[in-house]
Amino acid sequence: MICSVFVVTNSTAQQITDYPIIPYPSYLKPGKGSFIINEHTQINADNIFEREVSFLKELLRNASGYSIKETKLQAKGTINLQQDNNLSNEEGYYLSIKPETILITAKTNTGIYRALQTIRQLLPYNVETNNTTKKAISLPTLEIQDEPVYHWRGMHLDVSRHFFSIDYLKKFMDVMALYKMNKLHLHLTDDQGWRIEIKKYPKLTEEGAWRTFNNQDSACMKLAKENPDMAIDTMHIIHKNGKTLYGGFYKQEQIKELVAYATSRHIDIIPEIDMPGHMMAAIYAYPNLSCEGGSQWGALFSTPICPCKESTFAFAEDVFNEIFELFPSEYVHLGADEVDRKTWMNAQACKELMEKEGLKSPEDLQSYFVKRMEKFFHSKGKKLIGWDEILEGGVSKTAYVMYWQSWVPEAPVKAAKSGNYVIMTPGNPLYFDYPPDIHSLKNIYSFNVVPAALNANEAKFIMGAQANIWTEYIPSEKRADFMYMPRMTALAERLWSKQLDYTSYRGRLIKHYPRLDALKINYRQPDLTGFTQQNVFTDKAILQVQKELPTLNVRYTLDGSIPAATSPVLPGRYTITKPLTIKMAAFNEQGVRGEIYTIQYRKETFAKPVVVQTNKEGLKTSYYKKYFKSATLLDGQDPDSIFVSKDFIVPSSITAPSFGLQYEGYIQIPETGIYSFYLTCDDGGILYIGDKEVVNNDGLHSAIQKTGQVALQKGQYPLRLAFIEGGGGFKLELKYGKGNTEAQDIPGRWLRN
Repeated sequence: MICSVFVVTNSTAQQITDYPIIPYPSYLKPGKGSFIINEHTQINADNIFEREVSFLKELLRNASGYSIKETKLQAKGTINLQQDNNLSNEEGYYLSIKPETILITAKTNTGIYRALQTIRQLLPYNVETNNTTKKAISLPTLEIQDEPVYHWRGMHLDVSRHFFSIDYLKKFMDVMALYKMNKLHLHLTDDQGWRIEIKKYPKLTEEGAWRTFNNQDSACMKLAKENPDMAIDTMHIIHKNGKTLYGGFYKQEQIKELVAYATSRHIDIIPEIDMPGHMMAAIYAYPNLSCEGGSQWGALFSTPICPCKESTFAFAEDVFNEIFELFPSEYVHLGADEVDRKTWMNAQACKELMEKEGLKSPEDLQSYFVKRMEKFFHSKGKKLIGWDEILEGGVSKTAYVMYWQSWVPEAPVKAAKSGNYVIMTPGNPLYFDYPPDIHSLKNIYSFNVVPAALNANEAKFIMGAQANIWTEYIPSEKRADFMYMPRMTALAERLWSKQLDYTSYRGRLIKHYPRLDALKINYRQPDLTGFTQQNVFTDKAILQVQKELPTLNVRYTLDGSIPAATSPVLPGRYTITKPLTIKMAAFNEQGVRGEIYTIQYRKETFAKPVVVQTNKEGLKTSYYKKYFKSATLLDGQDPDSIFVSKDFIVPSSITAPSFGLQYEGYIQIPETGIYSFYLTCDDGGILYIGDKEVVNNDGLHSAIQKTGQVALQKGQYPLRLAFIEGGGGFKLELKYGKGNTEAQDIPGRWLRN
């Protein structure tokens, strides 16, 4: 973590309106008046900032239509870029906008570039397009001192499961640069495809870059019937030898071009060649890479390469030698996650190596592979990063650990206490392939980058964080946009800013959507609220959809079809008097459709309470140490233990990797009315009240919220909540609201047994 000397000030409503900057600066002092950019504006810059001057000229030309000239005079109407070696942070900058001049100082080109991104956000959003109309524009006066809190502010993109073009990667980095993100982690190889040309092993891309459609492609195609963004990009489909193949790869010349593009935007590309596991695409091309020849799927993962053959290390070193030549980054990612080690234990070569090296377990064998590769990396001036599985079997103190297994919270603590630098990427909330919902932005914004168990000295080993985008079910560029934006903006502010204010951030974010439209980003639009997915009424219901972005048009259908830009606009107050299903979606001013909402209404009479004596607070909770695919499967099972819960928080004593919980008892309803329940689960859960299923959030999935309503008279009702966790980290939260009011915690006194 980078320490700061800057002062923190509280944001105000005026600053949100006039200075909608994301991430918010360390210190911002508003001024009076504005600086006018017109035909007389000039740039005066130190010679080392030639590239940044070119970028600034392009920004101002797009914004004003004027071609800005350079000068060596600090005259009125001049934008001055100066080096200041007294600044300690490599990315820090000072920005002063006065009516007469603009001054930007920084220690490095990177600092100047970060300052220009702040100016970019202060300019009208048409700066993102090629504007030729000459028109004077203004910048608000202010003073900013700024620097990031964390050094590592990253985004990860998996181009193996589904492939993305060089043009898309450039667009992706343009958005990263806008929000001051500085690391792009490219996951270039996996079981489903090898995506980078290796000249010494041409079959890696000749064969390993292409596949027939797999089960993930089929799932995407099925979903595309209702969501066109889930369609497979046709640009990556070819027909060869009578087969339809999906794939693609980057030629080395393309990678050089991409790296140069990243460098100009002060982004470091971190390449990942994942081994020893996730190597099926490579083993198909070169079968002798595995211990037994070839590769196949095991219970969970594919056959890995063999760490007991010298030929394996020769292959790995040859591959990484070419990677090192292409990527100047000091960091290179080895992967080393999710390895099925069973085949190693049956190989004679591994038995001999383990005896020779004194290795006792398959974890030790993987550690041997990682440590040997790290020595090779160091000999080439590179630093090795691995997923947190590299801690298993022991790891050197010079390896960098990327923490992702959120169900192993001790992993980053152990690594940092041992002196290993750690990059935080836990699945919850930083896996951006998990579907976003109404809570996503807040969960990211409030994410604790530094684990609470670390002291101040140990916290220095937390370099920062990144979001990961795994693309098994992200088959198109539009879908990728939807999954990472605007979530990336929340992470950008969390990692850069000292001054964190979620309300302020949401106010500023609203002003960024027109800019994202200009950049042609297919972002996830702000949530529509004021309803639940399953609704009930006793006489009639009034649907009043609330929009955070006023310019959105909400359109709807009643026949089950997907709303289109020609569908009718939903009235401000829509009265429902009979059971029906409404599909609705918001459309922005460009006609781009957002999330599709399916809302069901059913007519009910008020349920009648039961008469039962309940004297104890809390719910009887049954704990099952088993793996379940559905919460419905808990019925009829014998629990491993039974205890009483005062709330719906999973107790810390639950340690099984997969389990089920069943909460049973009664809920005391204080007054007659329509009640909404909000159930968030990772993985699945079903809520029953009385004899009704109120919310069904079943299945194996990431943390998502589903909602439902029930009409209840005042009194007590049987309550049952069945919850399952399939492995990989859990979340359970149940809240309520009266009608469509804001969700709130269920009071403990309502729960009885």
